[in-house]
Amino acid sequence: MITEDYVQKIFKGLEQGDGAKFFAHVDDKVDWIVEGTHPLAGHYKSKSDFVAGTFAKLAKVLPHGAQLVVEHLLVKDDQAVVELHSLATAKNGLRFDNRYCWVVHFDGGTIDRVRAYLDSAMVARLFAENPV
Repeated sequence: MITEDYVQKIFKGLEQGDGAKFFAHVDDKVDWIVEGTHPLAGHYKSKSDFVAGTFAKLAKVLPHGAQLVVEHLLVKDDQAVVELHSLATAKNGLRFDNRYCWVVHFDGGTIDRVRAYLDSAMVARLFAENPV
């Protein structure tokens, strides 16, 4: 059974800018859906595809990366709903302080499915104003 403390511990990696620490808890064959109609949206069938389709793209327009902060957390059985926000500045100076809601499923303590929701308009603006 997943606990709030366990989920908080996993997400500490993202809060501290240590993506590797977070992704150590994500299954290599994770099924990760980023909802929306923007450059990061998609249905990713592996950890490497998700990282390439999202974090790697963001790294090109957010030169100092993004700090993710957990705001709220709800855990039930083998799922967690995690609300986060990001703190970041784009190449052109645009503040990219987005909001996220991730519905996370765990299998044996490892994240195996995620549905992620975010401010699609903000993502579209980020990439429109900071072409890669």
